[in-house]
Amino acid sequence: MHAHATSNLRFIRETMERASTFTAVPGWGGVLMGLVALTACSLCQVVSPSLWLPVWLGCGALSLSIGTLAIVEKSRRRGTPVDSPGARRFALGFAPPLVAGAVLTVALLRFGLERFVPGTLLLLYGTGVVTGGTFSVRIVPLMGICFQVLGAVALFAPASYGNLLMGAGFGLVHIAFGVVIARRHGG
Repeated sequence: MHAHATSNLRFIRETMERASTFTAVPGWGGVLMGLVALTACSLCQVVSPSLWLPVWLGCGALSLSIGTLAIVEKSRRRGTPVDSPGARRFALGFAPPLVAGAVLTVALLRFGLERFVPGTLLLLYGTGVVTGGTFSVRIVPLMGICFQVLGAVALFAPASYGNLLMGAGFGLVHIAFGVVIARRHGG
């Protein structure tokens, strides 16, 4: 009897873990990532527009660190493991579009097509947010769609709009959705 009850409890626990969503999406971390992006956008506009790529790559690296630390901290506060099934599914949906964006960025730069980099980065980051966000809170995929729309606009807009569209996406979208996620979903 005890072995049967233990087996049933294990089955229920594993089923609930598989069905769980990833709720450690960092709201305040997203706000901070957005502020970093607005700083990058401003630097590119004011200081040196010709250095936009290194500035934005630095911004991306810093934002990735901020996002990762914010996820770890939010998971710790909630008492949920960072490697939960929901987190793994989020990562498996989020990471491939980011890798594709990195590969396409290198290819675009190699062939002198840097004007398409902002649109590509926004579009594929948005795709990662949508696909990873299907395993998260409902507002996350909507945020990804906003990135995708800005990415599509950037692909067809004049090249001079690229920095501003990246600022709008990585800056303003992160801030707006970060505030909503923080307020509705605990930080």
